[in-house]
Amino acid sequence: MSNLKEQYYNKIRKDIKKELKLDNIYAVPNLSKIVINSGVSSAVSNPDSLNDVKDIMIAISGQLPLVTKARESISNFHLREGMNIGLMVTLRNDRMWDFYEKLVEIVIPRFRDFRGLKKSSFDKNGNYNLGIPDHSVFPEVVQIHLDKVKSLQVTIVTTAKNKEDAIVLFNHLGFPLEK
Repeated sequence: MSNLKEQYYNKIRKDIKKELKLDNIYAVPNLSKIVINSGVSSAVSNPDSLNDVKDIMIAISGQLPLVTKARESISNFHLREGMNIGLMVTLRNDRMWDFYEKLVEIVIPRFRDFRGLKKSSFDKNGNYNLGIPDHSVFPEVVQIHLDKVKSLQVTIVTTAKNKEDAIVLFNHLGFPLEK
C-alpha cells in the first residue's frame, strides 16, 4: 500500500471530516481516478509517432495506454473520422495513489519557475486538470530516442461535491496549490 494512501485512510480522512464538519466518514472527499491523456498531432501524417508517446505513457503510468480516435473529420487538418490521434491511461486504486505521490513529490517540483498550481484549474465538480508541457520532468523517461518534446494532460478526478471541498482535500494531500 502506498504511504499516502495509508496516511489518507488512517489520519487525513478524519482531519478532513472535522474541517468540513461532515457527519459520515464516507462523505469525505477522496481521489477517484487519474486520467493521463496526450494528443499526438503528428499521428495524422506519421502513424508511427504514436509509438514514441506510447512508450512514454507506459514508462510514466506502468500500464498500456488506450488509443483514442478522431470523432469527426476535419478537412483543414487532413483528419478523418476514426484515425488514431492520441493516447490515454486511466489509473485507479494503488497505481493511482502511487502516481499521485510521484506527481506531488517528484514531478511538480521539477517544473521550471514553479510557484504553485493555479486554483482556477479546478472545475465546478472538484476535479483538477493539469497540463504538463514537457514529458522530461518524469524521471522514468529516457531521452535517447525522442526528437520532440511531448505534452501530457493529467486529470485528477475526486468524489468532492464542489471546488471548495476539493481544495481542502488537495491541501491535506500535499498538493502544491498557490497561496
